[in-house]
Amino acid sequence: MRLTFWLSLFVVFYTFMGYGILLYIIIKLKRLIKGRRATVTPLNTLLPQCTLVVAAYNEEHFIAEKIKNCLELKYPPGKLKFLIITDGSTDKTVEIVERYPQIRLLHEDTRAGKIAAVHRAMEFVDTEIVVFTDANTFLNPEAIINICRHYTDETVGAVAGEKRVQIDENADASAAGEGFYWKYESALKKWDSELYSVVGAAGELFSVRRSLYRDVEPDTVLDDFMISMLIALQGYRIVYEPQAYALETASENVTEELKRKIRIAAGGIQSILRLKSLFIPFKYPILSFQYISHRVLRWTVTPFLLVLVFVLNVLLAMRPGDTFFKVILVGEVFFTYLPSPALLWKNGRSALKCCSSPIIFA
Repeated sequence: MRLTFWLSLFVVFYTFMGYGILLYIIIKLKRLIKGRRATVTPLNTLLPQCTLVVAAYNEEHFIAEKIKNCLELKYPPGKLKFLIITDGSTDKTVEIVERYPQIRLLHEDTRAGKIAAVHRAMEFVDTEIVVFTDANTFLNPEAIINICRHYTDETVGAVAGEKRVQIDENADASAAGEGFYWKYESALKKWDSELYSVVGAAGELFSVRRSLYRDVEPDTVLDDFMISMLIALQGYRIVYEPQAYALETASENVTEELKRKIRIAAGGIQSILRLKSLFIPFKYPILSFQYISHRVLRWTVTPFLLVLVFVLNVLLAMRPGDTFFKVILVGEVFFTYLPSPALLWKNGRSALKCCSSPIIFA
């Protein structure tokens, strides 16, 4: 029982903290041996032609501000195109987009979902690079330059931007946890990218080479993740660029954040079933290591081990004289299971910020 407990606890620790520690050590050693690779922004004449694609469904409250943000992006004149697809929208989104002649609008009354809209939009993209961003996120002015400068490296097939969470003054405890999660996740992505490749991109902001883009299956849950990973499977790297970021408002409350995490977990399982080749380390040695450590364990084994560790801890703590396991049990309850009551409070405002963070590690 003790052996099972410690092995399970080790896997849990490795999933959430150990991999980050190991990655940090590897990167430090790599820098000592090879030095740090510098990314230089090429001259305007060398930056590639690029299309910014936004899939918007009933986004009348955000779309005007999003377009304004897009038109303020810095990039060589004549090299950046804008395409917004609004299939199925029934509000004023289409009407608002039509006010801007600089934007190419694609619209059909039928709604087939975001993935179908993106696939249809790609048929109209004729530039070397395509950048995807959500309608309710806002980019920093240098975002496209900082993304596209990486494509001077022919080994780069995709570039992932950074997601930054904006925490409002009235935000509940979950917002603090979500912000902490993305800071930690950003650090992991920086190190993943420096070691070899980021393991998937977030839909808030990422880009791909048009020639490498592959349609994903219509029922794909994490389409952004799968689109980028299909490029990695072609032997290209996914680079992380923290100086290109998308600003997004945090989830409204703990309940909403939990729903989002459940969707991500379900999509993660689906992705694992469709990326079986990444379990063959001889074909993708470094990428397979990163993928299993950063994604697979978090989406599959570890959630069950958390329950097993708790049960075994209770049984071990009940034994006479096992004070050590009683102390561990108290810590486990505080850091892992104390956030649960917050889910019963609809707005989540009763939760301590320090205790809400474990909820978001899905």
